[in-house]
Amino acid sequence: MIPESFQDYVKRQREVIDHALHAWLPAPPVCPPLLAEAMNYSLDAGGKRLRPILVLAAADAIVAAADRAPGAAASSTQAHGLALPAACAIELIHTYSLIHDDLPAMDDDTLRRGRPTLHVVYGDGIAILAGDGLLTEAFALLAREPRAGAEGDLAVRKLRVIERIAAAAGALGMVGGQAVDLEAAGTTEIPGRTRPSLDARGLQAMHAMKTGALIRASAVSGAIMAGGSDAQLAAVDRFASEVGLVFQIVDDILDVEGAADQLGKTAGKDAADDKPTYPLLFGLEQSRRLASEGIARAEAALGEAGLAENHLMNIARWVLGRKN
Repeated sequence: MIPESFQDYVKRQREVIDHALHAWLPAPPVCPPLLAEAMNYSLDAGGKRLRPILVLAAADAIVAAADRAPGAAASSTQAHGLALPAACAIELIHTYSLIHDDLPAMDDDTLRRGRPTLHVVYGDGIAILAGDGLLTEAFALLAREPRAGAEGDLAVRKLRVIERIAAAAGALGMVGGQAVDLEAAGTTEIPGRTRPSLDARGLQAMHAMKTGALIRASAVSGAIMAGGSDAQLAAVDRFASEVGLVFQIVDDILDVEGAADQLGKTAGKDAADDKPTYPLLFGLEQSRRLASEGIARAEAALGEAGLAENHLMNIARWVLGRKN
């Protein structure tokens, strides 16, 4: 059960994130009006804002742990100020990935977040450019904000976050995972290459790159910007690794059981595209069991570092129980 106070927390964080996204995203006249409109079309479509909220919740967890120790460091407000640019940058990257994933050359989907996908409305070319623009602006934002202040090691923290997010978004993370997914689904066919068949280990490895890497980077980035110790960062990373896996398992289950009007995207598409999924390999009941076990491991990782009493675990439970 998700506590009511957490629902209020999520609502507040979404409002903060949405306001900051619009403040930081380029707009006319410095940005071509059509491109700005297309970028905002996908960004304003809603979505859970899971990844940016995870950034802020991880920063909160580090501050809460410091408050319980002598010589507490930054306040929650200060930590949010430091972590908010990373939260917004990650949402820009996530949105770009959805735009490109929906293109005819990839997943060829026509529905996203409850409305027509970007390329359906604006055409493939503008959709590609809008995705490119969001990705590039994400790293411009990370380099620019937060501006130098009282924190002496702020530049070092920012560089660590940029490195972490870039690795999670690139060939070793999300982009690499998508390439494996396309090849395994037979979308990419190259003469002389045999379509690979993913077993359970291969499926988990693919999703650890495609979905899990950016979720891990989200939580770790928040912890870095809040000044977390190496031990705390390692615990947050283990926690987020489990949450990323659970997110994908639940996503696969919802593709089987969900309805398009609930999901905000086309249901049953994985099976129609002959994609390897957890329900296909393990069945629905075993998939649910794997998801629950992942949440238990996530909680244990936080508990070992004294970070369990915060909204991170509420996010994990939210991921497990989500319906869209």
